[in-house]
Amino acid sequence: MDNFNQFIFRGFYPRIYDKDISPDLFYPSYIQTYAERDIRQIINVSNLNSFQRFMRLVAGRTGRLLNYSSIANELGHELKTIKSWFNILETSFVIFFLQPHHKNYSKRLVKTSKLYFYDTGLACSLLGIKNENEINLHWAKGALFENMIIADIMKNYLNRAQIPSMFFWRDSTGNELDCLIEEALRVKCLEIKTSTTLHPDFFKGLNFYKNLSNSDEENLYLIYGGAKNVSRKEAAVLSWKNTVDLM
Repeated sequence: MDNFNQFIFRGFYPRIYDKDISPDLFYPSYIQTYAERDIRQIINVSNLNSFQRFMRLVAGRTGRLLNYSSIANELGHELKTIKSWFNILETSFVIFFLQPHHKNYSKRLVKTSKLYFYDTGLACSLLGIKNENEINLHWAKGALFENMIIADIMKNYLNRAQIPSMFFWRDSTGNELDCLIEEALRVKCLEIKTSTTLHPDFFKGLNFYKNLSNSDEENLYLIYGGAKNVSRKEAAVLSWKNTVDLM
């Protein structure tokens, strides 16, 4: 599969590939089983439909700053209930969070975490996406692509028995980087773009952070929707297929 939309929609659960199961059959069954069996074993959810609606709302927040109060208000539940439900999704490895990176380059930094799904196929199902072609026109395309890349990077580290220190960075004026990977001697700075072609504007966030933090060019990466790695003076440009090159 050369089209990243296929991977976003299909996801990465092994059973889909081992048994050649269609995603539009696998994920609704998975969600139903997860809600009716697993969730009831963890907590007493009186209304499973409400919890599944909660999951759909969470999928709509993929790659966005987390706002517990907004979701609580939309569902009509207490804030503590929503926080406990988020905790369930996190501990059962449905979602994970990136925390904001605070190196005091600015005192006006965003302090809210961003949420992602471990599997984009599950997120697509919760968003009601029926096939890979719908992703091109879907409002969440960029967020789903970003989610796939960040989850893939995390899994690359975990497969090497390494727990990555991954963050995002954003200030109050809108300057941001999608992902920072903090290692012992350096910080890898990543910008993620779904476009299959490159544009000079894609490097603005990297350049801004470079000047702010005095980062070296060798630590700057742009990951895009194209098929090949590209040599650029602004940053190392990696295809979405080659996130392993970050290791």
